[in-house]
This record gives sequence, C-alpha cells and structure tokens, in this order.
Amino acid sequence: MERPARLCGLWALLLCAAGGRGGGVAAPTETQPPVTNLSVSVENLCTVIWTWDPPEGASPNCTLRYFSHFDNKQDKKIAPETHRSKEVPLNERICLQVGSQCSTNESDNPSILVEKCTPPPEGDPESAVTELQCVWHNLSYMKCTWLPGRNTSPDTNYTLYYWHSSLGKILQCEDIYREGQHIGCSFALTNLKDSSFEQHSVQIVVKDNAGKIRPSFNIVPLTSHVKPDPPHIKRLFFQNGNLYVQWKNPQNFYSRCLSYQVEVNNSQTETNDIFYVEEAKCQNSEFEGNLEGTICFMVPGVLPDTLNTVRIRVRTNKLCYEDDKLWSNWSQAMSIGENTDPTFYITMLLATPVIVAGAIIVLLLYLKRLKIIIFPPIPDPGKIFKEMFGDQNDDTLHWRKYDIYEKQTKEETDSVVLIENLKKASQ
Repeated sequence: MERPARLCGLWALLLCAAGGRGGGVAAPTETQPPVTNLSVSVENLCTVIWTWDPPEGASPNCTLRYFSHFDNKQDKKIAPETHRSKEVPLNERICLQVGSQCSTNESDNPSILVEKCTPPPEGDPESAVTELQCVWHNLSYMKCTWLPGRNTSPDTNYTLYYWHSSLGKILQCEDIYREGQHIGCSFALTNLKDSSFEQHSVQIVVKDNAGKIRPSFNIVPLTSHVKPDPPHIKRLFFQNGNLYVQWKNPQNFYSRCLSYQVEVNNSQTETNDIFYVEEAKCQNSEFEGNLEGTICFMVPGVLPDTLNTVRIRVRTNKLCYEDDKLWSNWSQAMSIGENTDPTFYITMLLATPVIVAGAIIVLLLYLKRLKIIIFPPIPDPGKIFKEMFGDQNDDTLHWRKYDIYEKQTKEETDSVVLIENLKKASQ
C-alpha cells in the first residue's frame, strides 16, 4: 500500500486507496486541490469583484474549471475564469464560495470550497436611511427618495452618490430637497435612452457628510422603475355611435413599449368607464393630419348627446421593460358633446325663490281685492240711522254756514267790482 499512497498523494488518498484495493483497475477522476489567494474588492459603488489563483499541485491532465456560488446557494456558475463580479447592494455581508474541478459537469467532485466575504457597512444599522426608492421619469431624470433613520439627528445633511456604465466616475447629486417627511434628490439621466441599457443599472448610495450614519445602497435596473410622462390628447370625435380618441405618446418611448388606460366620464350617467388598451393604431379615415407618433382608440357605447370627458395615462409593458406597475399621471382632460353652462343652473337656483315669493305676494294682493269685489262689506245700520236722524241738524247747519259764507264772499266781490266801475265812469 505504500507505493499507491506515494503516487496519489495527499489530495487523492481515498481514491487511490480504492484503486490499490482493486488491483489493476483504473482510478476515477482525481479530486483537485482548492483555489488559492481568494480576495474581494469593491469598484464603483456596488460592483463586487472576487479574484483567485489556480490551485497548487493540480493535475497536468486536468482542464481546470471553477465552481462558484454565493452563500445562499444561488447563482451557481462553472467557468474557466479566475474572477467573478456582481452588482449587489452592500447593505449586508456578501459571501462567495469557490472550488476547482476538471470538467464542466456539475456532478464531478470539486475541491473543497474556499469562501470570501465583503465586510458589512460601518455604523449603527438604525441610523441608515429607510425606504430608499428611485424612479426613472420619462427616461430623462431619476428621482430618489428616502426616510431618515431612527437613530438620526434631525439636522443630518445627506449626500447621494450615483454611478452607471456611461459615466467615467462617481457623481454626486446636487438637487436635494424635502417633501414632508421624505428627503429626495434628482439627477439627469438621458444619455442612456439611445443605448442598449437593458443590461445596465444605476448604483446608488446615500450617506451623510460627517460619516455618522450607516450608508445605504441601492441597485436600480434601467429596465424597471420607469415612469412615463402623461400623453397629450389631440382630438375627439363621434362616428357611427362610437367615440374616437386620438393622442400622442410621451417622448422617448416607442408605442409598442407602452400600455394605455382611457377613462371616459359621462355627465348624464355620472360614471367613469375605464378601458385598458394594449395595442392601439390609427386606421380610421376620419383622422386628419400627420399621424406619426399618434395613437388612436375607439370607445364603444358612448352617448353623443351628453358631455363626455376623456383623459389617458400610460405605463411601460413587459415587451420592453421588466416593470409594468408605474402609471404616468393622468393627461389633461378633454371634453366633447353638449356642454351645459353651469351658471344657468346657478342663476335659476337663486332666482326661483325670489320668483316664488313675488308670485305669492301678488296673488295675496289680488285675492284681497277680488274678495272685496265678490264679498263687499255690509254697512252698519246704526251708522246709517245716526247719519239720517241724529246728526242731521248739525250737518245741515254746517252746510248752511258754508253756503252763506260762499254767498257773502261772492256778494262782497261783486260789490267791489261795481264800485270800481262807477269811479271810472265818473272820471
């Protein structure tokens, strides 16, 4: 047993022992020694790179392959390269295990695994920002928001750094602002829209200037978290009892990469009908003008004799992007149909009580006069007999005095006139 043990060496002791016991039977594939000098480093903000050297004492007849996976047993890989990299948020410790073997067959016995981990971020975990989220708005700029950590001073000055493959260096976001309890920062991100960004992402880290809080990392794939701008409605018209809507997509997007939602609000039914549109094309001859970049949709069953208000919003779909959950804001509404002036109803509402009150007053006055005409008042007999007998002498004397006075006045006037005439005649 000494010769087989010396030939096989320490790393293949068991296999060679089995071969020795079998007489002249060929030994199975030898187990390779482990890799050496496994190290880990971080580039940019969140790019972790592991490197290693080939194992010492490997068999010269072995075509080395390296088997590696992370500590969660995921992302297994067998390759001849002596390095491996991954974009990963460095909020926790990340470990990679690497072993060597002589073939690409996963069932082949690899060497013992060597592990190397990244150090966790420094600082109190309760001081790190929370709910760090970033959204790529209309493929033009990225907006990131977060909440302060629990063990954080209210006057903490935050700094956001970002990096992507089109940048030559790490940049700092300058436009930091507050929205209620949230803190945010926006930076331009336009030079990726014409490139192949499907395999790229943006690396984000948020920390403070004084280094008192724990840094927070985030990886934003450029195929997700995309929010388009709202579309622009160009025209509405009716034809054959259907409502046709014509709108223009937001810039920077292809029509095949978007899905649509059309909302129609009818003034008569007071309901909001929502239509989901996956594909819309302009094929109707009634559409006028340049249809390039224009989307069309027919809304069935809309009442043309009422006021209909339409608005639209869009989102990315799975044909071009991984994320299809972020709707744009609603477009500016456009209406078609009979638009009843609301001031008419307001005026009628205010004038109706006044008109009713006036009519009631006029009716009451009219009824009072009509009552007098139909039912005249009955005279009091006592007053009649009193006027006839009781007060007759007084009244007669009164009228007599009045007549005498009038007569005396006339006689005196006549006499004066006569005297004046006699004087003139004598002269």
